[in-house]
Amino acid sequence: MAGRSKGSVGVVGLGIMGGAFARNLVKSGWRVVGYDLDVKRNRALAKVGVEIAPNVASLAGAVPAIITSLPSPKALDAVVAEIVGAKLAPKVIVEASTFTLDDKMRAERALKKAGHTPLDCPISGTGAQAAVKDLVVYASGDSKAIARLKPMILGFSRAVHDLGAFGNGSRMKYVANLLVAIHNVASAEAMVLGMKAGLDPKQIFDLIKIGAGNSRVFELRAPMMVKNDYDDATMKIQVWQKDMDVIGSYARALGVPTPLFSASIPVYDKAMATGHALQDTAAVCAVLETMAGVKRGKTRSKRR
Repeated sequence: MAGRSKGSVGVVGLGIMGGAFARNLVKSGWRVVGYDLDVKRNRALAKVGVEIAPNVASLAGAVPAIITSLPSPKALDAVVAEIVGAKLAPKVIVEASTFTLDDKMRAERALKKAGHTPLDCPISGTGAQAAVKDLVVYASGDSKAIARLKPMILGFSRAVHDLGAFGNGSRMKYVANLLVAIHNVASAEAMVLGMKAGLDPKQIFDLIKIGAGNSRVFELRAPMMVKNDYDDATMKIQVWQKDMDVIGSYARALGVPTPLFSASIPVYDKAMATGHALQDTAAVCAVLETMAGVKRGKTRSKRR
């Protein structure tokens, strides 16, 4: 990229979200060093200007700040172990995944002990939103570090909020994702009701979008429901199941009843069991269509 770099940042995990972070940071003028276990992802990101490191330790040694966007707590533990084991000068680790507080706190303790500054910074937004920097970052941890990294975070998002103590970012993400889970199924339920009543799916979308029943989730997911095509996933159902488990467990631990969230769980489970695991979460519409006896053809692909 022509011109002087704004600085260097590492991205570990180049999937739907992490890959979008890296691409947008490059476009925003940052030097980005990336790493993923998937060689194809590394190759794809290298083509857009991301420098690919041979391993996590090498990446961590090349940058002052590292964003982690990972699929599982096991992956987080492994990445933290590599960073700690490399015995590097202090780094700031921006943990952007959605995990339990226990998982996040375990990483925080290990990184702090090694002299690093961990931040808990989960993301509000889908993969489609990530592609166009339409994300909100729920940052928590060291406020000075958050303020210092704000220009970098705005390289892949539209807003960043400092929520205070480490872990508050995750607490806010659980609240947001609870609503996403409900709104997604509610959107599908409304679409199926309209279709069963004989209304055109596109007309349903157009009129709900301009009325009182609209939501951001409806705007993002209903177009897939209209097309009856869920293969271009911005959040795969099998990944979303992990987030659902985290939210449910946290609410139970606090003794908070979640009747609407709990009612959505069997719909997502049914989607997993009927071949939609690798499709977008909007595929719950296909599940409800089957349950309602709506006939308009199958989705283009039902991958397991």
